[in-house]
Amino acid sequence: MSQSGIGRSQRARLKSLREAALHQQVAARLPNGFNGRWTRRHWAHASLFATLGALVAAIVPGFSSPVHTPITATRTTLALALPPLPLAKLHGKAGDSWQIVHLERGQTLGSLFEDFDIPASTMHRILEQPGAKATLTRMRPGTELAFDLPVDGKLRTFRYDRDETHRVELTIDGDTIREKVIERPTETRTVVLSGKVGKSLFHSARKLGLSGNAINTLTDDIFKYDIDFNEDVASSDRFSVVVEQTWREGELIKTGPVQAATFTVGGKLHSGFRFERGGKAEYFTAEGRPLKKSFIRMPIPYARLTSKFGSRRHPVLGIVRQHKGVDYGASTGTPIMAAGDARVAFVGWKGGYGRAVILDHGRGYTTLYGHMSAFGKVKVGQRIPQGTVIGRVGMTGLASGPHLHYEFRVNGVHRNPLSITMPPPEPLGGGALAQFRTQTGAALARIQKVERVIYADAAPAKPVKKA
Repeated sequence: MSQSGIGRSQRARLKSLREAALHQQVAARLPNGFNGRWTRRHWAHASLFATLGALVAAIVPGFSSPVHTPITATRTTLALALPPLPLAKLHGKAGDSWQIVHLERGQTLGSLFEDFDIPASTMHRILEQPGAKATLTRMRPGTELAFDLPVDGKLRTFRYDRDETHRVELTIDGDTIREKVIERPTETRTVVLSGKVGKSLFHSARKLGLSGNAINTLTDDIFKYDIDFNEDVASSDRFSVVVEQTWREGELIKTGPVQAATFTVGGKLHSGFRFERGGKAEYFTAEGRPLKKSFIRMPIPYARLTSKFGSRRHPVLGIVRQHKGVDYGASTGTPIMAAGDARVAFVGWKGGYGRAVILDHGRGYTTLYGHMSAFGKVKVGQRIPQGTVIGRVGMTGLASGPHLHYEFRVNGVHRNPLSITMPPPEPLGGGALAQFRTQTGAALARIQKVERVIYADAAPAKPVKKA
């Protein structure tokens, strides 16, 4: 028999054996006495087994771990066109690309041009324009500048403020620079700023909008002689200031000098009013008396008294003799101020005084300042105001250490500057006094109106009577 015939007979035999085995298994599960005919009970059992099998087939695969077949995705890269440039940028329309900067401390015009990759030659051409160099080489931090830089990166227009009311635009067109001056109108308002000292007078005043110069005017010019701001002032004390503010396009650009001010300390009202006498601005009381004293007691602020007026043993010569002034100990280089308005009478070396300055204050009053390490920017014959720095503390001449020797003379006679009654300043009179009262009346009315609203619950302050 051929091999193919043997293979067919074996497969037939295996098939018959499987059928016989299956028949035996089914027969084993059927009840005894099954005669080959299905009864209603047989059909019920078969339906139950079929249902259970279907449930098992549906539930069991859920507990098995799924097999993930990696899917290879087809990726396609598309070249998308960018949106077109606006016509303004495409055609280089002026004013479409302004870069506005505010000058920071340490920056210069040259460094800004370098930051924008603008050639230095362009900057020099700008500085050659009339008035540009005077403004652009004296800029302060915060100054606003603007650069019109289109897409090609070349400077097209440069903008700066010549002053508070004029803005200059310089348009660069090849070798030509065209200038355009724009008027910027301003508005001046007279306002009253009022508040309480709180934790810090400086912080509270700055929060109200007062400038640093205005605050210094309060402490150093108006109330310096009547209020000790280190000891007398409490957080509940209040102040009011009349100033002129300049606004431009909704922005505060300048605050003028203090026109009038009141300071209530411990329930007592101190006031000061600005008035020009002889072309010079001064501050006066409501009665027209100058707040500024003719002389300050100490030409060096916060110095220590090291030697009094009178007889003493000289620290260098070792002999007892009259000390015709007072000594203030201070470190070398400490500024020395003029005690009052004066004409400079002497600047130079004066024997045991070393480097010395003598000032003539008029009406027979003179002062001497000795042992200086250096002179201030003063010369003989020059008229200087009170507080001008006339020199620096030193130990030139007969001195054992750095200090200021200060003398006060009346008609050539030495007086003790710590105890002498200083001459009062000249008050206003005549037409000047009438003009002053008209001016101060309006300012004081403004302050009172504001304070009545803000401090309605506070007790009215009592004015301090001036001698």
